[in-house]
Amino acid sequence: MSRRPTAAQRSQGIPEATIARLPVYLRVLYSCAEQGIATVSSEELAAAAGVNSAKLRKDLSHLGSYGTRGVGYDVDYLVYQVSRELGLTQDWPVAIVGAGNLGRALANYGGFASRGFRIAAVLDVDSEVIGTEVADGLVVVNAEAIEEVVARHGVSIGVIATPATSAQDVCDRLVAAGVTSILSFAPVTLTVPPGVDVRKVELSIELQILAFHAQRRSVVRVAPDGKRHYQSGVDLAALASGVAAGDSAVTTP
Repeated sequence: MSRRPTAAQRSQGIPEATIARLPVYLRVLYSCAEQGIATVSSEELAAAAGVNSAKLRKDLSHLGSYGTRGVGYDVDYLVYQVSRELGLTQDWPVAIVGAGNLGRALANYGGFASRGFRIAAVLDVDSEVIGTEVADGLVVVNAEAIEEVVARHGVSIGVIATPATSAQDVCDRLVAAGVTSILSFAPVTLTVPPGVDVRKVELSIELQILAFHAQRRSVVRVAPDGKRHYQSGVDLAALASGVAAGDSAVTTP
């Protein structure tokens, strides 16, 4: 007799690319639920998530969810399935190390609690910051007490919002205290032992990528006369190749 795979068994076989897309699907599903939408088709969900419907159906099949032909997916149930697979059906205590502007902003972000993440502590080494309230009922603790804080609150996830120079030391202390999941905003590559997961968020790189795409979109402007005008910042090699090809419509603003 065949048995349906358990959630743990399915998780072991889910591709990393699928796991990376699940939070995107969940965000769309939350939006549907907030709008009172009870069911959603694979085409609608895929379009909102920015993927094709075949890929979405394959991703969700790893969760054991196949929808109903002609009806689609039950939004509430799919929220539960994706949340369960991502481990969001339980409470995850989070410690933020670094109470600067970024750390304070993270501590005050209301979206964490509704997604299963509880900010248990915020820590810093600055004596002028220690003891100050950064969020409702959340007072900055001395970072020297990282190990004690992790043990007391059962911290599962550590967030590093410190300067690059101190990030590795903070990471080492979190790992030594038993934290195996770390989200780092520090602009440095962290070294961790096997069994520790690190996700790096480097805002400057994301902005540079956006700048690249913004530049690409603004390179060529088509004038009413049909001529192409190259904007400032255009790649000179591209401009030269256009001239070399005999492009008589190449002009400058």
